Amino acid sequence: MKKWIAWLCSLLLLLPLAACGNGNGQGEKPLKNVRLAEVTHSIFYAPQYVALAKGFFKEEGLDVELTTTWGGDKTMTTLLSGGADIALVGSETSIYVYAQGTDDPVINFAQLTQTDGTFLVSRKKIDHFTWEMLKGSTFLGQRKGGMPQMVGEFVLKQHGIDPHNDLHLIQNVDFANIANAFASGTGDFVQLFEPTASIFEQEGKGYIVASFGTESGRVPYTSYMAKQSYIKANKDVIEKFTRAIYKAQQWVASHSASDIAKAIQPYFKDTDLALIEKVVDRYKSQGTYATDPILDEEEWNHLQTIMDEAGELPKRIDLETLVDSSFAKQAMNE
Repeated sequence: MKKWIAWLCSLLLLLPLAACGNGNGQGEKPLKNVRLAEVTHSIFYAPQYVALAKGFFKEEGLDVELTTTWGGDKTMTTLLSGGADIALVGSETSIYVYAQGTDDPVINFAQLTQTDGTFLVSRKKIDHFTWEMLKGSTFLGQRKGGMPQMVGEFVLKQHGIDPHNDLHLIQNVDFANIANAFASGTGDFVQLFEPTASIFEQEGKGYIVASFGTESGRVPYTSYMAKQSYIKANKDVIEKFTRAIYKAQQWVASHSASDIAKAIQPYFKDTDLALIEKVVDRYKSQGTYATDPILDEEEWNHLQTIMDEAGELPKRIDLETLVDSSFAKQAMNE
């Protein structure tokens, strides 16, 4: 949380310089450029790549320019400073920004994933895993203040484990280096995203024993958001963007993991097709991919409960303050 406060305070000083964004996009047939910043590049976001690969954005008259900004703080900085029109990032970031005070809050308008995307990986193969086995172990967790870490601690507590007293919790390793740290011998257990978790299994470096997504329940893990001022000035863009995402969500829901893997492979050229299919199947089977873009109140409240238990919730914020589901509902009604 301190990290978020530091960069937000410095960023707010710069915002007046970047207040002016895109035009109103009232052109007729030429594609409207939309700059999209994603927090990371992952099979976890398969419906987004389906929307790109299947031309759903272009069908709506949008030319989506995708950039990976690597991290919640960097993604939000890019959005707030005018470097992106829309961001795909954890909904908790909109809460952090709002809590610091702003007259142009970031609004969540479409949800993409509805569960955590990490898995618990053990260094040793365990035939009959129980969460009790983590007690006394060294657990290599995710960065403090991020959703993976908060969900990880929430799940441990749900299973009667105090993450700060019942095990040795390591949280000072950068996200990009967590997998390498585990591979080099750090930790008995590690919290990993796909496809790294499955790659470790293939190479005998670790074994998936549990899913944090399954254990933590539905939560708005990653959503599309934009500044309130951008949404007001570009309602047509948000409508079209949300419609394209909904088409992709429905396509993913109605197609096999094999079909989805083939569709998104161009966005993961260095990943084996069979591995992409395996990861998609794992996420699809546990309901990770939202089937519609609506972020509902139950999910929003659950998110804040997870943040609160992790000691990272600045204050409770009503759904209506930072979530606008009108575009999602319109897309579904059409």
